[in-house]
Amino acid sequence: MRRREFLGVFGSTAITWPLAARAQQAERMRHIGLLMVHRETDPEFKNYLDAFRQGLEKLGWIEGRNIRIDTRWGALDDAQVRERSAKELLALRPDLILTQNTPPTASMLQQTHTVPIIFVIVADPVGSGFVASLPRPGGNVTGFTVMEATTAGKWLELLKEIEPRLNRAAFLFNPATAPFAEYYLNPFKTAAASLGMEAIPAPVHDGSELESVIAAQVRGPTTGLIVMPDGFLNEHRAELVLLAARYRIPAIYPWRFFPELGGLLSYGSEQRDLFRLAATYADRILKGEKPADLPVQAPTKYELVINLKTAKALGLTVSPALLARADEVIE
Repeated sequence: MRRREFLGVFGSTAITWPLAARAQQAERMRHIGLLMVHRETDPEFKNYLDAFRQGLEKLGWIEGRNIRIDTRWGALDDAQVRERSAKELLALRPDLILTQNTPPTASMLQQTHTVPIIFVIVADPVGSGFVASLPRPGGNVTGFTVMEATTAGKWLELLKEIEPRLNRAAFLFNPATAPFAEYYLNPFKTAAASLGMEAIPAPVHDGSELESVIAAQVRGPTTGLIVMPDGFLNEHRAELVLLAARYRIPAIYPWRFFPELGGLLSYGSEQRDLFRLAATYADRILKGEKPADLPVQAPTKYELVINLKTAKALGLTVSPALLARADEVIE
């Protein structure tokens, strides 16, 4: 090869190599681990994972091309399962981890303080010890809270509005899966006192206790039921709706899938939106930002869903004003 030709080939190759290296680096496969609280067979929560994937795709992260996602399911009420799942995900050396709910987040933080963690559907991250503060999380974790504590008062007000005869309300939760229960219980008690109502904490520890706990609180049309945001109660949502109907107890729930199953009404944030928002934080962390610098965000959108058919079955008349405020009315 002539010297001039050799230099030409060498020069063009020298220019191409850095460009190719940069392109390869930009497209290198990144890795996200997900620790989900519910079972994989639950279609409701598989949809939330789909919302996270869709959020990533809009930001240019395509699964199988430049992002890989590994998921572990069913990490709710068994600490050993949560610990094993957390260790399995960390062994895969992910770039970041997404955790759903309070117990899985706690389990993951017991295993790592270096791998970035984004949580969703967590009630009280400061009280749970996950972050130092909402605006400045510190450490390796940030995320999205589920609902403000004051929402507990709103649940009680809505129950009283739909059934004015109520003079007492039971607040249902599982202490094992909702260690943050006081976060909502205290505002609930304050709201009950302001409305002249009796506030009744109603802890339940197992699915077999659900009926006995609810039956013990029934006092005819004067008792209402509040179902707290709790993964355990989500898993037993069909049974809860049936029990409320059987005992003819007005009940309010945190998520729309309860009135979709026949529950009276729900008021709360939209979980799919929180998973979509989590994708924006995943994008920023994968591009080099630190969880410590990303403030914990609270939901800004709440929705009220009323099942009019259930209200009629309970003999309740829903006022036009309440119907007008509803985001959806199921008839």
